[in-house]
Amino acid sequence: MRRRTTTVRRYGDLTSAQVGSTVEGSTLVWAVGGLEQHGPHLPLSVDHDIPSAIAEEVAAALDGYLLPSQPISARSLPQSGGGLHLPGTVHLRGTTLVEYLTDCLRGLSELRPGRLVIINGHYENEGLLFEAIDGCRPTDLFRDTVILAASWWSFVHGSFLARELPDFPGWHAEHAGLTETSLMLYLRPDTVRASRPGHDTPPLAGVYVHPLDVSRMSNQGVLSSTEGASADLGERLFWHVVDNVCELVRSGYGVPREGLVTADRAEGRP
Repeated sequence: MRRRTTTVRRYGDLTSAQVGSTVEGSTLVWAVGGLEQHGPHLPLSVDHDIPSAIAEEVAAALDGYLLPSQPISARSLPQSGGGLHLPGTVHLRGTTLVEYLTDCLRGLSELRPGRLVIINGHYENEGLLFEAIDGCRPTDLFRDTVILAASWWSFVHGSFLARELPDFPGWHAEHAGLTETSLMLYLRPDTVRASRPGHDTPPLAGVYVHPLDVSRMSNQGVLSSTEGASADLGERLFWHVVDNVCELVRSGYGVPREGLVTADRAEGRP
């Protein structure tokens, strides 16, 4: 059994006098999550807890600094999060979230980190997060920074799914299902309730329906099966994701081999 880190450098522990020289050129790791209903057996904090735990391990492994997690997310959609008819979800409008993330990114850019790794944990956040990054003109704003942003499930290999989850319904339908339940049993077992309903007819990916038959879309906010959930599966999945994030970051994925394309170089200036 691998031990989770107990020592990670936290950005929030730095003083104003320290932050400039300390963070410039270093790695920052930021979890972006949410507060959303996850059925009757999981806490509202699932989409915050999972990426936060992953980000903590990634920051420790890369000798980086862990930023405080972003806890509020985009709205919960019926086909991927159960919808807002279920109580507990706290959300921002998509346009507001993009503007908020853009302002955060502008602030982070002034620190001139060498790398910014963003781990998302809420399905509906993904496209808005990418829009915020791309919309703030990273070639100009992050001239000397490598940015890698992804949802944690993007680091789960197909071979892992084939071996561990042969009846995988798609990530849109894994809301409060087998993977999230297993991860929470590993990370925060005290918050997982014993009664774990499942849903035999997961929603179709990329299909929005109105009017909505709530009972067909989910079972009390659970979109797929929870059968077979265990802390052991959660542990294997957790470290699989952490290792794959670190491997991709260290490989320089997507970055030109000759180095960063800065604004000066893009415009032909020395």
